[in-house]
Amino acid sequence: MRSAAFDAFAPAPGERLLDIGCGAGEVARQLGAQVGKKGHVAAVDRSALAISVASSRHDGTPVDYAVGDVTALDAPDGHFDGVRCERVLQHLTDPDGALRELIRVTRPGGRVCVIDTDWSSYAWDGFDHMAEVAGHFPFPDPGAGRTVRARMVRAGLLATTPLPVTLRFTTPEDAASVVPFFDPHALGLCVEPDLTKRFLDSVRESAERGDFLFAFTMWITMGRVAGA
Repeated sequence: MRSAAFDAFAPAPGERLLDIGCGAGEVARQLGAQVGKKGHVAAVDRSALAISVASSRHDGTPVDYAVGDVTALDAPDGHFDGVRCERVLQHLTDPDGALRELIRVTRPGGRVCVIDTDWSSYAWDGFDHMAEVAGHFPFPDPGAGRTVRARMVRAGLLATTPLPVTLRFTTPEDAASVVPFFDPHALGLCVEPDLTKRFLDSVRESAERGDFLFAFTMWITMGRVAGA
């Protein structure tokens, strides 16, 4: 998914880019390597812990890391050639406001790339209690990924292009690296112990049989800011 998003975003030497929801900064550093010494990448996450980890892994590429709020970015109007936002809107109660802020800090003709999940698309086989567990996770906008293009159109972005990417996992260990439903820590925060045990027991049995399957769709949506 990230490879497809990188190709769609197409970072170029000398550009100023913004990576929102940067986490540990893996993608920001890839962008930094692409823009080179004449470019710059601002990597922003609302988690101070994530920014601390990202800063500790800095590799000399032109990337700055900062704690920030996607609904109130510390950047002037039209500052960036492109902005990238991964798995952020699904957690927000005002995704349209966040999108407007991304557009504000992007120059006319610049591009906005939003990557998010459609949790309603998930499918599974081989184990039980999936729907019960998923219902306990508090995503304010579980369908964020598939609604991004409509939000972009309403916000006035041009040349909006959606690209669906389906992720599939055949072991719970691989799924847990991306999907919170299979992360024991996340389960402990959101799901009562009895259901957690029944679910994890069923998942374990499925893995032992070799028939575990989980899949869902993420959306990469590109748009361009009007006015160039």
